[in-house]
Amino acid sequence: MCIFANGDRPCMRCSIMKRGTYKKRMANVASTLKRTWAEIDLDALAHNYRALKKHIGENVKFMGIVKADAYGHGSVQVSRCLQEEGADYLAVSSIDEAMELRTNGIELPILILGHTPKDQVDKLIDNNITQAVTCEAKAINYSEGASRLGKTLKVHIKVDTGMSRLGYLCEGDFFKGGIDGIVQACRMPGLEAEGIFTHFSMADEDGDEALAYTQHQFKLFVEVIEAVEDALGKKFELRHCANTGATARFPETHLDMVRPGLLLYGYGDYAHELGLEPVMSLKSAVQTIKHYPAGTKVSYGGTFTTTEKTRMGVLPYGYADGFLRSLSNKAVVMTSEGPARQCGRICMDMSMIDLTGKKSVSVGSEVEIFGKHNPVEDMAAAAGTIPYELVCAVSKRVPRMYLKGGEVIERELLLRL
Repeated sequence: MCIFANGDRPCMRCSIMKRGTYKKRMANVASTLKRTWAEIDLDALAHNYRALKKHIGENVKFMGIVKADAYGHGSVQVSRCLQEEGADYLAVSSIDEAMELRTNGIELPILILGHTPKDQVDKLIDNNITQAVTCEAKAINYSEGASRLGKTLKVHIKVDTGMSRLGYLCEGDFFKGGIDGIVQACRMPGLEAEGIFTHFSMADEDGDEALAYTQHQFKLFVEVIEAVEDALGKKFELRHCANTGATARFPETHLDMVRPGLLLYGYGDYAHELGLEPVMSLKSAVQTIKHYPAGTKVSYGGTFTTTEKTRMGVLPYGYADGFLRSLSNKAVVMTSEGPARQCGRICMDMSMIDLTGKKSVSVGSEVEIFGKHNPVEDMAAAAGTIPYELVCAVSKRVPRMYLKGGEVIERELLLRL
């Protein structure tokens, strides 16, 4: 059995290796930092969008989640691809993220999921940016700001159905008060309540408890919508609640629009079930190779000791690039000759890998940290975290190479050069 398997379940890495041999290929990277880089496959992104659109059907709109620099993939380039493919909406976390898109020619409607200061209402309106309203105080601030300008701000009302984070609380004894608050917000001058939404907290988890909780959240959301629309005497144009898990698993929750996050980028079990492809491949190149006898301690703290003569490679990839230190002695990278274990504590700028027996892997050889041949899900499991954290952790000093048709069409380095 594979040493990387989890019980009786083979790892994704082995399944992929059986389907095709990993071929050694050096990326055409024109950068002074030819050390570690991320390849963003825009064809894979377009494929994922089309597959998800087919999955949700023609009558359901698609909101692409591009907050946090599109989970490290590049918000401008991802948004541009989604815009070309025909997506309906985008979602970001802040007005700065929204303005980055507007400044770079993205014209799709944009929803800000987080907080925007009241003195920025004019910027929201002038740039056709939709704002989430999560409580009475925010509704009043946005209403006053828009009314002062004599203009209208488009908003989506956020309902807290059990995430216990943002939104009008409508659970149990709070139902009537929550409904009254939402109705009041929708009637405030200067606000156009285009949509209403909530967020599931357990839709991507297995088990009866998670299923029951998701069903409870959805039922409550529907009840809130019905009560508010009845009080207003009109319907919301956009009702949405389906995140990645709900988009994949619960078609009844799709309503008017879905907003898949990680699923769009091709990660997680549901992505594999839907035939989606990973969009990011994080790569590095072997910097140096040394031979150590048995009994040699490696890296800070000597947490790894060689048990035999070992051919050790050094990668210019460390925790400052996004290689979580918690993965020390746990991570596995992919070489042209198969998987190689990471050894010793991960350093700020470097990490070590065991290349014993991999004779064709030499200085300059390409290594995949995670990507199409080394699933990020396996590394996330080793770190005890989720793929979101690993792709978002890829730091700004890692150049992004955007590929289309197998060729690099754009390069981006987020350093102050």
